[in-house]
Amino acid sequence: MSTFIKQFRKELWSPYIAGIFLGITGVLAVWLSDSLLGASGAFENLAGIIGNAIAPETFNNMYFNFIMPSEITWGVMLFVGTIIGGFLGALSSGTFKFRVNGDSQWKAIFGPQTWKRWGLAFLGAIILEYGAGIAGGCTSGLAISGGMLLAPAAFIFIGGMFASGILTALIVYRKRY
Repeated sequence: MSTFIKQFRKELWSPYIAGIFLGITGVLAVWLSDSLLGASGAFENLAGIIGNAIAPETFNNMYFNFIMPSEITWGVMLFVGTIIGGFLGALSSGTFKFRVNGDSQWKAIFGPQTWKRWGLAFLGAIILEYGAGIAGGCTSGLAISGGMLLAPAAFIFIGGMFASGILTALIVYRKRY
């Protein structure tokens, strides 16, 4: 039992152990909730909930009534669980601390201003979420769940994701790293 607890307290896990737990989580998700893993829709669900509270007449439309309902869904629960799980993982490994993005590469490329780095990260997150909405799913929904189903689209997406990441790094860092 102490080996099991010791494993959970590690800062870095073996990718094989993490993969096994991810597979078990995927199977449990389908078995217990009849849903695949995927959380990008959670942002739209939360936007609908907030929007209905502020301006219900604006959010009474086809999208928020039928396609992306303004309610707590499985995706919202997965999103919240991911945040709580990350927090508990950092606490259990003893690595939790509040910090800003003080990475030396970021400072060298974009400057020492924290607001600029946070603003760029926020803009990137908005673009990523918009792209996930257009594609009909996010990384977890397509790559992980689709990969578990051996869907060819999942593997094409993963290849495209890595290729675009390499291209973006070359553009942003201009071969400096």
